[in-house]
Amino acid sequence: MSVFLVEHPLVHDALVTLRDAATPPELFRRMAVRISLLLAAEATRDLPATAVTVTTPLGPADGRKVSTDVVVVPVLRAGLGMLDAVLELIPYARVGHIGLQRDEITAVASQYYAKLPTRLDRSVVVMIDPMLATGGSAVAALDLLMRAGSHDIRMICIVAAPEGVRLVEQHHPEVRIYTPAIDRELNAHKFIVPGLGDFGDRLYGTF
Repeated sequence: MSVFLVEHPLVHDALVTLRDAATPPELFRRMAVRISLLLAAEATRDLPATAVTVTTPLGPADGRKVSTDVVVVPVLRAGLGMLDAVLELIPYARVGHIGLQRDEITAVASQYYAKLPTRLDRSVVVMIDPMLATGGSAVAALDLLMRAGSHDIRMICIVAAPEGVRLVEQHHPEVRIYTPAIDRELNAHKFIVPGLGDFGDRLYGTF
C-alpha cells in the first residue's frame, strides 16, 4: 500500500484549526472544506490527461484536459463534509454513497446504504472518509467498491491511526491513502489520539 503524507503548509494550517477543541462548528466546516480541497488536489495530481488545443480570443493555445472518469464516494455521514470541496475541484465527477454505522461497543461497521454509479472499472474512484481509525469502515467500503468493479481507488482522510492504516494494508494493499497525519494510537473507545474528536459531531454540532 502507498501512504502519501501530504505536507502542504495550508493543509497543516487547516488541520490545527480542526484539532482545536475551541473551534466552533461554522469554522470547523470551513476548515473541512479547505483541507478536503487541498487533499483532493494531491490525490488527483496524476489523473490521465489528453493534449488539446483551444481557441482563445487571441488565437490557439495548447493544453491538457483530464481524460478519465472520476467517481467520488463519501462514506456517510462524516464524508459528506468533504464532498462539496471535492466537487468544487472536479465538478464533472459522478458521485456514489456508502452508508456505514460503527457499533459503539464493538466498533464493528455495518452497512445501511449503498448507491454507486455504473462502470467503476473504467473510473478513478476517490473515496472520502475524514477519520481512518480502526480501519473497519474503510475496509468494508473498499470491499464494496472492489465488488462493484473498481480497481483504481484513492482514499482521502484528514487524520489516520496506525491501526487503521495497517488493516487497510492487509486487506487492500493496492489502495493509495492520502492524509496529512498518522496519529499516535487509538484509545479504549477506538477514537484516534490525539485526533480531533468525532468529526461528524463537530461538523454538524451534534455533541
